[in-house]
Amino acid sequence: MCCSNLSEGAKAKFAELDAFIDGLGIVADDERRRGHLIQVLHRAQDIFGYLPREVQKHVADKLVLTEAQVSGVVSFYNYFTTEPKGKYRIDVCLGTACYVKGSERVLQEIERVLGVKADTVPTADGLFSISALRCVGACGLAPVMVINGKVYGKVTPAKAVAIINEYKAKG
Repeated sequence: MCCSNLSEGAKAKFAELDAFIDGLGIVADDERRRGHLIQVLHRAQDIFGYLPREVQKHVADKLVLTEAQVSGVVSFYNYFTTEPKGKYRIDVCLGTACYVKGSERVLQEIERVLGVKADTVPTADGLFSISALRCVGACGLAPVMVINGKVYGKVTPAKAVAIINEYKAKG
């Protein structure tokens, strides 16, 4: 376990990560352990929601890697994040097709309703974070919004608010 001064919730998360890593059967002196790094980081991010320094250090220790090796992978792949994200991650496409069809207005309305700007902090309740993307590859559905991987097409500002309200109701 990483640290003795952690909350019970954090200890449970580290225990879950340890169980996952231990289940991979990684042997410390086997060079192939590096091949598990991305898989372990994906799982760690699923558990913690992001990859803060202490989680990266823990992964490095468990896989017998340097912190620099782990940090290098985390910073290279844009899927990984070192900052907290909301429970519901809203991605708004600002690629050419979406932009021309009004995605900027959709983004502005989402920011207004949630009270946070894209690519900054999650909402105060931790439910939402917003990202502006260059293209999600669904140009025929422009403008597009994605929430936790679910694609919403032909989104208007009003439709975006209605969708967000459905997620708010879920909590």
